[in-house]
Amino acid sequence: MFFDARKAKLLKPGEHMLVEGCSGLRLVVSASRKSWTYRYKTIDGKIKQVAIGQWPAMSVQSAAAAWQELRTLRDGGADPAAQRRAAKKPTPAPKTYTVRELLQDYVDGHLMTSRKPEGAEAARRALQRLLDESPDFAGMSAALVTRSEAFDILDARKDRPTAAQKLRALLGAAWDYALDAGRLNGDVPNWWRAVMKGRLKSKGKIVGGQHVGQQRRVLRQDEVGELLAWLPHMHDIGRDAVVMYLWTCTRGVEIFGMRPEHIRQEADGWWWTVPKAQTKNARFEKSEDLRVPLIGRSLEVVQRRLGAVGESGWLFETVQKGEVKQYTQHFFSTYIYSLQPYSEKVARRDGEGLVIPVTNWTPHSLRRTGRTLLASLGCPDEIAEAIMGHMPQHIVGVYNLHSYDAERRLWLGKLDELLSSLHFDLPARP
Repeated sequence: MFFDARKAKLLKPGEHMLVEGCSGLRLVVSASRKSWTYRYKTIDGKIKQVAIGQWPAMSVQSAAAAWQELRTLRDGGADPAAQRRAAKKPTPAPKTYTVRELLQDYVDGHLMTSRKPEGAEAARRALQRLLDESPDFAGMSAALVTRSEAFDILDARKDRPTAAQKLRALLGAAWDYALDAGRLNGDVPNWWRAVMKGRLKSKGKIVGGQHVGQQRRVLRQDEVGELLAWLPHMHDIGRDAVVMYLWTCTRGVEIFGMRPEHIRQEADGWWWTVPKAQTKNARFEKSEDLRVPLIGRSLEVVQRRLGAVGESGWLFETVQKGEVKQYTQHFFSTYIYSLQPYSEKVARRDGEGLVIPVTNWTPHSLRRTGRTLLASLGCPDEIAEAIMGHMPQHIVGVYNLHSYDAERRLWLGKLDELLSSLHFDLPARP
């Protein structure tokens, strides 16, 4: 059996393509879909055909399996098309499977069980907002959603392109889930995969009510020094978080998920091992725990916080409405934004020293800055990427299984020396 998927994608309406080795199995193209059909001769010599499924939702292997069953029927003297018609008996009209039900099935059956809790909840809220804002759409039959209706849903949100892009991906995944589960007929198109593709592009973040474009902010060395000198104006978690971002190049979710059992002193020094489940690579089968050497200021932060761990078990914790909780990346991002001169909170504060001097950056900018500083020191890319916790790509990831522990310690040690030379002073600790 041979099937050229590239050639199939180029077929135009009215054209068809045969599958070599599967006599009578054809891919037929109409104005809106590409469908598998079995074309055959009956015993009395009539040419008939019967639909099998839609490509690419049905793979060529599945189509070939269905074709084999139909061909066996035909070779036995039966007429597959006639049998299919005879099997269709008048039945009560099925209950309409609405968009609301489809999205709820996706949330309950996949979203809440396959994503991390925070991400799953954010996605659920996005889908719920859509249902609340578009009650007519929520109540319509999911199988009857047209390309035009899908376009209108996304086009109405194009002023928020990033959110619209995420919503488009969620809806596409939800329709795929319903098709896979058999809750939608295989002939129902998933328009979310095609509509507005490549047209929902972010204009960048909004600062002071104005789009400033897409930015990959990296702090210059003099800005890093100025920021570090300003650290005494931050609260304790803010100071320590900035240090951990710059000295370890890790992600906020990894930093704020730190617990005592993740820290250990080994023969070559102190190590922080981030469990695989807390890393961004958790979804990859071959990913591993992230090993982070603690050197200089990062070690000072961790050791001090180890000595003050409360009942929550988190090194970074906060009190919200009288309840002790884990401090999160969202809390820190909000805090950093509140210090920027364009934040509306600045105008409501009195006093000096409450507007950060280094502006237009986010917590992730610190991680990007750390990676850039490593490059400026001459750190090889493969070591810097290992420090960042990035998965090795393609063939490198298959054959290069070196842990880079010694190299991580060497280059983060050099980064500590560079950062420590940038003239900053943390406040005295009691």
